[in-house]
Amino acid sequence: MKRLLTGAGSGIGRDLARRLRDRGDELWLVVRDAARVADEFPDAHVLEADLTDGTAIAGLRLPDRLDSVVHVAGMVELGPVADLDEAAWTGQLAVNLVAPALLTRAALPALRAAGGTVVLVNSGAGLRASPGWSAYAASKFGLRALADALRAEERENGVRVTSVFPGRTATPMQEKVHRHEGKEYVDADWIRPDTVVDVIVSVLDLPADATVPEVSISPR
Repeated sequence: MKRLLTGAGSGIGRDLARRLRDRGDELWLVVRDAARVADEFPDAHVLEADLTDGTAIAGLRLPDRLDSVVHVAGMVELGPVADLDEAAWTGQLAVNLVAPALLTRAALPALRAAGGTVVLVNSGAGLRASPGWSAYAASKFGLRALADALRAEERENGVRVTSVFPGRTATPMQEKVHRHEGKEYVDADWIRPDTVVDVIVSVLDLPADATVPEVSISPR
């Protein structure tokens, strides 16, 4: 199976890439810094691109067939609307929403050829917005809309689309959020990245007779 994914440098994306590699899938990794992941994934096809650069995304050389595209990469900058500057808004929208749209567009011919699956790793913030989360939540609400539209558009082409909404997960991003909130961070309080990976892999391995439009995961 040929799997294209973003975010393999850390957190959920890295754990997913390890899981897929260990079971023998062929990896195509879109990353900002190829040197950062090349040593860990020497057999992967590592494609370097800045996800804020639409021209770089459009210029990626992708395979003719892809069994899945999994969008994991994301960024977060928190703060009240009164304090967020333009860069915080445009950066999060670019990485969390526009990049998945452009990369999916580039990959659609390969996905159609394989009857593949698109997985968009969203967030609990893509279902509800809390104070201080306006820009991040806006990007994730938009990501859900992208998934819904894409699912309807590509159904006749045999492409399945799933949104995954993890709650707070023990990743470097969550550590950053806790620092912003001024709270102590404890890994064990939150969902393990490998648990989210379990859900993503179950979606990728779903038999052809069904689809999972959305799945939410919450800490106990």
